[in-house]
Amino acid sequence: MSLLDKPVQEPQPAPPPLRRNRDFLLLWTGAGLSLLGLRASVAAYPMLMIFYEGSAAGAGMVAFAALLPQLVVQLPAGAMIDRWDRRRLLIVCDLAGLLAMAAVAGSLAAGRLWLPLVMTAAFVDGTAGLFYRLAERAAVSHVVHPAHLSSALGQNEARGQAAGLLGQPAGAGLFTFGRWTPFAFAAVTHVVALWTLLLIRKPLQGERAAPAGSLRAEMAEGIGWVWRQRFMRAAVGLIAGSNLIFQVLPLTLALIVKENGGSAMTFGLIGLVAGLGGVAGALAGSRAAGRARPSVVLAGSLSVWAALMAPVAFTTDPYVLGALLAGMSFAGALMNVVAGVHQVRITPEPMQGRVTSVFALLGSGMASAGALAGGVLLTAFGTDSAALGAAAAMGLLALVAVVAPALRDPAGLPVRSPRSEEAGEEVPARMARSEEI
Repeated sequence: MSLLDKPVQEPQPAPPPLRRNRDFLLLWTGAGLSLLGLRASVAAYPMLMIFYEGSAAGAGMVAFAALLPQLVVQLPAGAMIDRWDRRRLLIVCDLAGLLAMAAVAGSLAAGRLWLPLVMTAAFVDGTAGLFYRLAERAAVSHVVHPAHLSSALGQNEARGQAAGLLGQPAGAGLFTFGRWTPFAFAAVTHVVALWTLLLIRKPLQGERAAPAGSLRAEMAEGIGWVWRQRFMRAAVGLIAGSNLIFQVLPLTLALIVKENGGSAMTFGLIGLVAGLGGVAGALAGSRAAGRARPSVVLAGSLSVWAALMAPVAFTTDPYVLGALLAGMSFAGALMNVVAGVHQVRITPEPMQGRVTSVFALLGSGMASAGALAGGVLLTAFGTDSAALGAAAAMGLLALVAVVAPALRDPAGLPVRSPRSEEAGEEVPARMARSEEI
């Protein structure tokens, strides 16, 4: 057959814009409302226990119950998401969260507060939220065109930043109208999220074979897959280290504000500015993903964190502190999006849940250890030394990110060039470099 005899391929029509993707909008909206309800209830727990019960110990126990799923459920959740039907799992998560929050709201509306009930509800809702986030992350690629994956994950990150930004004032504001209202609000968000899930038409996963091994074996398989990826292994180690170091900062800022006569409102405003920086970084990340090399973004974010942490030791101005924290939040959110897009693209579909759970476990585990270490450092050395020490440690990680061979040359990893993205094709890293930043 000559070249003239070959059939001419018709150009593929461009996919409709993401704002017209009905299934993505339903998933994005439902998950966002569910996350907002979770953030509002988490913000209300300490107020409930301290202002209503007068028990700081009770507040600590409830906070522990809410955070415990991040450490004990993370890896099993990833394996279960890769085994079970994702749509049904998301529905079960919303039902579990709805029942937990409705139980707390009903108990408080009746004038009763029972600590074991609140702790159980916090654990159940936290577990449901964890499953929900992992399952939704794995499902996004099934409801959007490959050309829109970066934008979709960027919008998800921006939504998470916005939920964190609005959750605290929403929980506090609702609490002033009634002790039960934040939890009733959380229950309503689960109802709306459940409704949006039922309206989604596209499947949320690909074809799957029956599980061949035990749950423990599948968790080990996910850990092993991450470990065998040279670039990912090095990157996740640096990200885990940065999470540990970064936890020193919120405690340092809170202590600086308190020592200089500031109020909780001052600290809240600093957090608000930081949240806006995070939203902006998430939106920027959706444009950078697929164009910027993950190794460059990782090294750049660590460098920005190191550069902005050091001035914290030399200022007490809340506006300056807010601007510094906003810059750090911008860099962190941008890195989250770029890293998230890269991870989704290179991870086999049947392992999406397990691989994501490995990264999440390392992040939450290091964050917990970092908060503990931050308290010890601040007690022993004070705010100035703690901030400078954190900046120096972050700078060391940035240096490692620049010189480490595995991060400097992630050859062979599948990345997408901006043009190949529209066709859903993967190209080798060396071929795509000319189109990357």
